[in-house]
Amino acid sequence: MLSSTNLYKSFNIVQNVLLQQTRNTFVLKRRYPPPLHKKNGKLPKMKARHFIYDLVQDTNVVKQPHISVILKTFVQGVGKEGDVLTLSHNVAYKDYIVPGLAVYHRPENAEKYQQKDQNTLEEAEFSSPYAQRTMGCLSRLVLQITMNKLEPWILEKWHVRVSFRKAGFVVPEEAIEMPSIVIKGPDLSLQEKEFYVTVTINKTEKVNVRCRIHHWATGLDRLEWSEFHWKKPLEALIPEQAEVLEKMPLPT
Repeated sequence: MLSSTNLYKSFNIVQNVLLQQTRNTFVLKRRYPPPLHKKNGKLPKMKARHFIYDLVQDTNVVKQPHISVILKTFVQGVGKEGDVLTLSHNVAYKDYIVPGLAVYHRPENAEKYQQKDQNTLEEAEFSSPYAQRTMGCLSRLVLQITMNKLEPWILEKWHVRVSFRKAGFVVPEEAIEMPSIVIKGPDLSLQEKEFYVTVTINKTEKVNVRCRIHHWATGLDRLEWSEFHWKKPLEALIPEQAEVLEKMPLPT
């Protein structure tokens, strides 16, 4: 039979096992400061109001400073071995430290993963960790360039830049290489044809982007909407570009 003393001890053991140690710091301030202690006088008597505190800071909700980690291996879209990343505690621990992709930025880790013989370093395949992913996204893009159906225009780089921006890509004009011919309108024969422009990434990699002209107007002059038009292969506007366009992927 379990006595009350043993039961109390058992409860304390179980309670101690279940309680996890946590590091919580709360900064408090007395709402009513107690009276000062006079020299050679009696200690002032504390009253109930002197034990009322206001919360100044809870460290659980204070934003922690970012930490640095060193990549142990190549991570696509992030970096290569030896690169230093500055991340929040949670992201660094959950996404990089625990999976074994990175280590904390310490002198011994920096020496292990960053210092390499320059003669054995191979030239990087791409100009940045994001270049390959960017090339893949742009090569599968069908860029719709919206032009006026009623007013005359000549297609220029800034038209293409704005169209890229609408599609979610920031491409400066100096990175855009236009076709060899001048494209002008309005010309409804352009509506069923396509061409490509060439984008240079980091002044290094080049990728061709499929483009199509869409004539825009309101009211009765508005063209009928073609569902999933970006999935349909169209005739090349420039015959010299036809072979390249056939090899370029279309979005699914």
